[in-house]
Amino acid sequence: MKTKKNNRSLKGFIVAFCSMTFVPATLAAQDKVEVSLGADIVSKYVWRGFDQGSGASIQPTLGLAYKGLSLSAWGSTSITDPEPKEIDISLGYNLGGFGITVTDYWWSGESKHYGYYKDNHYFEGALSYHFGEKFPLTISAATMFAGGDKNAESDQNFSTYLHATYDLTCPAGITLTPSIGVTTRSYLYTGDKKSGITDISLKASKDIRVTDRFSIPVFAQFTASPVMDKTYLVFGLSF
Repeated sequence: MKTKKNNRSLKGFIVAFCSMTFVPATLAAQDKVEVSLGADIVSKYVWRGFDQGSGASIQPTLGLAYKGLSLSAWGSTSITDPEPKEIDISLGYNLGGFGITVTDYWWSGESKHYGYYKDNHYFEGALSYHFGEKFPLTISAATMFAGGDKNAESDQNFSTYLHATYDLTCPAGITLTPSIGVTTRSYLYTGDKKSGITDISLKASKDIRVTDRFSIPVFAQFTASPVMDKTYLVFGLSF
């Protein structure tokens, strides 16, 4: 999963970007649809403090944006196992620093039927706020409201995740990003009703210049998960 991500968070780098004019009769000529595409390669896929068990993975993304509205598709496939581990579809809207996103998470892979929404899909609604460049703090709250996030009695769990991240500009073109994630209603994350800290992370990112016109964004991220008693060190690069 990605926090757009967050939210995926930890939402990846856009490395190919283009614009095309959108010209229905009712719209002015300056209105544009922005198209983004790219892919990350990561040494391990860790989401909200949890190892997704796919090892090194390639994670493509495709997005459309028009004014504050966005639609994106994101996936993760293990490099050693060609079956997709995950495909996520997100619809979002941003106004100023505020954002609202609805995401359909699908972890089942190609061997499962995509259309079985009752159990194979997890639907999440998220709200976020970014305080701006002078104080680059982003906070978000996300809740699973439908789909497979159910308890043993088949009742919806409404698993909830709170996240905060802050960007620090450092010398040598490095950006440090500390973050913390907390679950307050935690069936999905801990298997019980306990709240807890799911992830404490520090990410360092930098653009490695290849030529005067081309660079590759790379990052390294250390994550500790108190609720799982696990630590991870992940390296990634983007195309």
